[in-house]
Amino acid sequence: MNVIIAAGGTGGHINPALAAAEELKRRFPDAKITFIGCAEKMEATIIPAAGYDFRAVGAVGFVRRFTLRAILANIRAVMIALRTDIKVRRIFRELRPDAVVGFGGYVTGPVVRRAAKMGIPTAVHEQNSYPGVANKLLAPIVDRVMLTTLSPEKYLKCRNAPVLTGLPVRKSIFTADREAARRSLGIPDGSLLVVSFGGSLGARTVNNAVLELMRRHREDAGIRFIHSYGTYQEYADFPERLAAAGITEGTVTASSYLSNMDELLAAADLVISRAGASTLFELAAAGRASVLIPSPNVTENHQYHNAMTLADAGAAVVIEERDLTDDLFCKTADELLSEPGRLRAMGEAAKTLAIPDSAERICDIITQIAGKD
Repeated sequence: MNVIIAAGGTGGHINPALAAAEELKRRFPDAKITFIGCAEKMEATIIPAAGYDFRAVGAVGFVRRFTLRAILANIRAVMIALRTDIKVRRIFRELRPDAVVGFGGYVTGPVVRRAAKMGIPTAVHEQNSYPGVANKLLAPIVDRVMLTTLSPEKYLKCRNAPVLTGLPVRKSIFTADREAARRSLGIPDGSLLVVSFGGSLGARTVNNAVLELMRRHREDAGIRFIHSYGTYQEYADFPERLAAAGITEGTVTASSYLSNMDELLAAADLVISRAGASTLFELAAAGRASVLIPSPNVTENHQYHNAMTLADAGAAVVIEERDLTDDLFCKTADELLSEPGRLRAMGEAAKTLAIPDSAERICDIITQIAGKD
């Protein structure tokens, strides 16, 4: 088994690709798996650290505006694309892959497109509920399109019927014990736990909303908060803002990064977050109710579509950033926290969307198109 995987740009693209690679290695210990990504992006560090061969190429997106700066940027993008195509062809001729699979990021388009033109079996994985431009263009030419939910199907013109695979999630999120997690985190019996975050970098909107909720509950010992304000330097003053609001350590724990997400989701009663695909599948795996504030600053507003998948299932309440006010947000959270039964029902609804064998399903597709099943 010889597979090339194109993925990069964000953890939402890289992590599912690594999960698929791990499952391939489990089934085929001698498999050769090579990743293609961008030298200046996070994949250039994460993928070699995971023990996989990494080949760097150039890839940038096109600017969809008609200004002089946009035109110059697009000319540069075309030149990079031409150089990348030459390099990708050389990599394919050297490695002679059985299959090429794209998991998203700017690099996926040129790599998978070239593979299809060369007659190499291809597949792409769409993480979001609304597909990106690259996968819309690739769907008619690849052998298989893999979906995290069925929502994107109506937006894609697939050469073959798409396959529902879900999004790989760490097994520990499915198996973490709630009572053990709450004891470990020091959550008293009878208290409610709110876990909140805006992604690894953080999000000003989420930070502001959660801070106001904490302020209003600073005298309420029955509600505990664990919040990640993000690693972005601009948000490093969050602890000072807590102090200025009269909020001291005790019922509130704030840090720049949360590394124990499996434990936190197991212990949580309510989660407040953005709506990236990875986060939503973790919520489903843990079976947790949520208030989602989708980022409007993403391609095709895909976080909103992601969030509505959970909302339509009765698992989440969605507040768009354009509608967000302190009063609306706090009223929404307070109503949910006052109804533990509703929180449990929303968690059960979330769990119906979980796909525990997602990595295995993705591996099945790769194995099939490579002719190794």
